[in-house]
Amino acid sequence: MNFELSEEQNILRNSIIKFAESELNQDVQRRDHDHAFDRGLWKKCADIGVLGLPIPEKYGGSGVDPVTTAVSLEALGYGCKDGGLNFSICAHLLGCAIPIWKHGSDEQKDAFLPGLCDGSLISVNAMTEAETGSDSFAMNTRAEACEEGYRINGTKTFCSNGPVADLALVYAISDKEKGYHGGVTAFLVPKKSSGFNVGQTFDKMGLRTSPISELIFEDVVVPQEYVLGGIGGGSIVFADAMNWERALLVACHVGTMERLLDVTVEYARTRRQYDQTIGKFQAVSHRIADMKVRLEASRLLTYAAASGLEITRAVGRDAAIAKLYTSEALIQTTHDAVQIMGGYGFMTENDVERSLRDAVASTIYSGTSDVQRNIIARWLRL
Repeated sequence: MNFELSEEQNILRNSIIKFAESELNQDVQRRDHDHAFDRGLWKKCADIGVLGLPIPEKYGGSGVDPVTTAVSLEALGYGCKDGGLNFSICAHLLGCAIPIWKHGSDEQKDAFLPGLCDGSLISVNAMTEAETGSDSFAMNTRAEACEEGYRINGTKTFCSNGPVADLALVYAISDKEKGYHGGVTAFLVPKKSSGFNVGQTFDKMGLRTSPISELIFEDVVVPQEYVLGGIGGGSIVFADAMNWERALLVACHVGTMERLLDVTVEYARTRRQYDQTIGKFQAVSHRIADMKVRLEASRLLTYAAASGLEITRAVGRDAAIAKLYTSEALIQTTHDAVQIMGGYGFMTENDVERSLRDAVASTIYSGTSDVQRNIIARWLRL
């Protein structure tokens, strides 16, 4: 399979890198320290089309194919040192905007997609609950039919973008007897809805510029027209969203790994110890060679998963493989970069330590590494 970039893809990639390097990296250390989300930077990303990459142009998106979306997110990961901003963008695009595009009615698409693409709306995926973790469909949030539509009660946790979101994609049990298949429904819930409140906000080890919180739903009435994917169709919406998220979120990781490789190679070529550059020491050069191998393997797995998003039944397996390998490769690569740079890598002024902190969560969100292994094992009929 040939993934050589076209001229148009190269132009897009280079333009996103140039934009990110010039517009998104100012004051990253302060924003990380203060756990500060910058809506102005969010709007800048929207203005160049990042928030709506695969969304059709008629809804305000860029209308690019999944592989070009991966190329674009990879460029963002390379050019933008703010891992939290990158993560918030991916959570918004992959976990919310794309499900509305793929499963929404024409009225839902018209109502929400233009705002999600132009940055005037920020979205949040509300699935995880405190008592469920990886067992997402053991949720306690309930949606009961009422005269006005459905009444939602429950609390979601670890909701990325929760404190700043204008629209929530909420999953709730609508028929307990049916369970996972047919008993879960997805709802589009605007922030202005009565009874919809932000609960506890959380401080994190990494991805600090991506705000995260609980979301509380107390007798929130959602009209029938805000049901996404039909009553009982929540498991299908969620599974599709996870395929897109697992296949494409890791494209940002690929970009980060390439940036760290470039930084580390430059450091190894110029840092001198014992009358020679440290890149001459095999212990250092072999570690960097492994960083390069992980980068290329991750890129190929990511592009392969992206290429199958709309054409192959096995995309769930391929997305799980890409997510598993690339997220674990990211952690190892960021750790290697810190190790090679030594004390300098440990200092906040060089950005490398922040990349390591940001990377730790990559094997947790969108399904832990163990969840990905379970998915792969099921495809092997184990």
